[in-house]
Amino acid sequence: MPSKLGNITFYADDPRRLAHFWAAVFDYPQLEWEEPLKSQLLEAGLSEDDLAKRAVAEPADGASGPRFFFHHADREKAGRNRLHLDIQATPGRAPSREELDAEKDRLVQLGAEVVRLVDQTWGAWPELYYQLRDPEGNEFCLQ
Repeated sequence: MPSKLGNITFYADDPRRLAHFWAAVFDYPQLEWEEPLKSQLLEAGLSEDDLAKRAVAEPADGASGPRFFFHHADREKAGRNRLHLDIQATPGRAPSREELDAEKDRLVQLGAEVVRLVDQTWGAWPELYYQLRDPEGNEFCLQ
């Protein structure tokens, strides 16, 4: 049986804030540790501080999409990501320049930072995308 993707995990200085950013990117609900799960975690020996060091962003019930898990980092991010997410501005088709710019503007309003616009060809294929950073400096591309 093949493996399946579980979580996409980020180390974060502020897990809750970063979870809320990515939830907004994908139009997921902004989740908090709610009952009865919160009580179960506390009864299992975790503290409020432990809960503050973890967060999650996942689709609403029945919706498809990846689940993101955020874990408190023990040191600052240094250097470039070895892995990044490619976000589709218009799932299932290439966006127009106006659609790409509108989605870039929405992500910037959420807290993303534009690194650069790439408008070039790779062999015979056009490449048009924005390289961005999330609020904690993790790079991702919007295409």
